[in-house]
Amino acid sequence: MASVRISGKRSWKRPIPSALRTLVCGVALLLIAGLQPAAQNLHFSQFFHSPLTANAANTGFIPAADYRIGANYRSQWASIPVNFRTMSIWGDAQVLRDRFETGWVGLGGVILRDVAGSGNLSSTRAYASAAYHQMLGATGLLSAGFSIGYINKRVDISRFTYDNQWNGRFFDRTILSGETFLNTNIGYLDVQAGMNYAWFPTDDIYLHGGVAVMQLNRPRESFFTTNHTSQTVLERRYTVFADAMIKLNDRWIVSPGGYYQQQANASELTAGLHLDYNLSGNGEHLLSLGLYYRHLDAFIPAMGYQWRNIRFMFSYDATVSTLGDYINRQGATEMAMMQQGFYRQFSPGLRQAMCPKF
Repeated sequence: MASVRISGKRSWKRPIPSALRTLVCGVALLLIAGLQPAAQNLHFSQFFHSPLTANAANTGFIPAADYRIGANYRSQWASIPVNFRTMSIWGDAQVLRDRFETGWVGLGGVILRDVAGSGNLSSTRAYASAAYHQMLGATGLLSAGFSIGYINKRVDISRFTYDNQWNGRFFDRTILSGETFLNTNIGYLDVQAGMNYAWFPTDDIYLHGGVAVMQLNRPRESFFTTNHTSQTVLERRYTVFADAMIKLNDRWIVSPGGYYQQQANASELTAGLHLDYNLSGNGEHLLSLGLYYRHLDAFIPAMGYQWRNIRFMFSYDATVSTLGDYINRQGATEMAMMQQGFYRQFSPGLRQAMCPKF
């Protein structure tokens, strides 16, 4: 979803700028480079509220606004002593719109923090991303983007216990374990790239999809060795998503969507929809109700509320897999917040929304 400034007459049949051709070709080569998919990564069930982690080409791809900021929080398996917690803050904006008559650049960034396990394995990730968006005629939009991030992982080995520390009554951490960790703090770079296409044939229909590859550089990580050649190689993660917005009438908009990712032998498919109901009649107050399903894992009901340009949504992963027998049928709670707005020098009336709105 995106919007552009309307500034008088424009031709929608201009040739694609050479800069976009170069970027698209480069990103396409990166997407094709190495077709070995590879373990599961940080993710949110509300993938539609975490656009920059889904695909770098979403940077600056904003519905009827100039910029947006957001935050996500996920707590998984809260009933066990060492539950998993993931949080993020992010933001992106459209820039250089006056330099391209039928296109613009998007810049953004995201910071993610994850803590898991009895050893408080923590992961902090910071990404900067950029994308270029080019109108194709009056009803199409092509986007290509990339991001570069730094990942830091730490583990507190003092919280671990081992079998040889069992003294007959309890685990005694004063007994030497004999285990050797050469590293408890590691870091590496992560390179990502993606492409999107959006089609909006009428004011009431909007279709959007894209593909992306994460960890293109196949970084290495290990807490057990400093030998670069023997460290674990992180395989590339491939993602595909598709979503839509369909305005049924002046009260309802339905938004179906799906997200698939694969890394090595692990894969995940989440799909479903949510409905926005126009509470106030003028679009200032919206109620959202949704239901998604993660294949062979969980049903995900969701509820949200939007006031003007601020949106909140809560969801719960209700585990239906056999894993539920070991976690007391506890799932994951997730909260997302997003705000979008306009630059002061531009009026919302000068924007052409490319997605349905009330």
